[in-house]
Amino acid sequence: MLRRRTVIAGCALVVTALATVATPALAEPSNSSASSTSTPSPGMIEAMQRDLGLSAGQADTRLANEAKAMNTDAKVRATLGEAYAGSWVSGVTSDSLIVATTDASKAGAILSAGAQPTIVARNLAALDATEAALDKAAAGAPASAASLWYVDVRTNSVVVLASDTAAAERLVAASGADKSAVRVERSSEAPQTFYDVRGGDAYYIGSSARCSIGFSVRKGSTPGFVDAGHCATVGSTVYGYNHVLMGTFQGYSFPGHDYSWAAVNSNWTVRPWVNNYSGGNVTVSGSSVAAVGSSICRSGSTTGWHCGTVQQLNTSVRYSQGTVSGLTRTNVCAEPGDSGGSFISGSQAQGVTSGGSGNCSSGGTTYFQPVNPILSAYGLTLVTG
Repeated sequence: MLRRRTVIAGCALVVTALATVATPALAEPSNSSASSTSTPSPGMIEAMQRDLGLSAGQADTRLANEAKAMNTDAKVRATLGEAYAGSWVSGVTSDSLIVATTDASKAGAILSAGAQPTIVARNLAALDATEAALDKAAAGAPASAASLWYVDVRTNSVVVLASDTAAAERLVAASGADKSAVRVERSSEAPQTFYDVRGGDAYYIGSSARCSIGFSVRKGSTPGFVDAGHCATVGSTVYGYNHVLMGTFQGYSFPGHDYSWAAVNSNWTVRPWVNNYSGGNVTVSGSSVAAVGSSICRSGSTTGWHCGTVQQLNTSVRYSQGTVSGLTRTNVCAEPGDSGGSFISGSQAQGVTSGGSGNCSSGGTTYFQPVNPILSAYGLTLVTG
């Protein structure tokens, strides 16, 4: 009889992790070919109402006028050529587009196109060249020299923001740019990159192992994610799929249970998503428990997305490290490195991958730690969308 060895579908040793390429987070799909005059989605109108304080009618009118402004600007820019110095909208009306030019004789053409002219000293090409000179000088300058700089067409200048204005002035001088075209302003703004916390993506524990993210959560205002307990120890440092510092584990239980949670730092944004490993995400809307016989899918950083059905609830499994109770048994396959990854039924979060037997070539049985007991144990709230 063929013996099937039951193993924890756990953290791959670093040798395995390095041999297995961690899947990067996939960008939200965009439709770059969409027409600027297409009907706005209800979601966009709702967001504009919420964030810009507009009524639905005002939001719709504003979008229509801004689409018109885009077309007008493209035509005027072609007409002005080197005299073009940028444009901006100043309101929600149909004539709110302002076009800057260095050639006063072009004002009539701008008016005829339906925009308002303003005469300035520098064309857009000169402003762009100034910004490019700062780019080049910043490559060899300390980070404190400036946090950001940009072309400001409204003031016909390049603005440099920095907490240390003296250092910023030195950067401007070193760039060789026209000082009269640059405005240095004191600012505490400190931009940083952001990454998404998403179920099923890889993460790394220190430098020794890889597991997969379960679900995004919050503990009060602290963002984080839940995972398998056998992947964690309290205080362990966590790095994301891209090996950028992510956070630390705050709690874990294994054996007995197989759950943990990690807090993430401000470089990471928790999302209500599970990676479907087909270029998109499944949005989590809750954590209602799926009944026996229900379809269920799993996401993990080794084998991606696999589906099956719920076999039994409340299963006790004896691993070599001890017994874990309260697990759910499924006929979904998994392999080492998938540990902690999301189990989801429809849009409902079910749990995090614990262990199993078999593999995704010959098939197998996998157990997951239900998510609701994890939320309850640590006072966490599931991030939903």
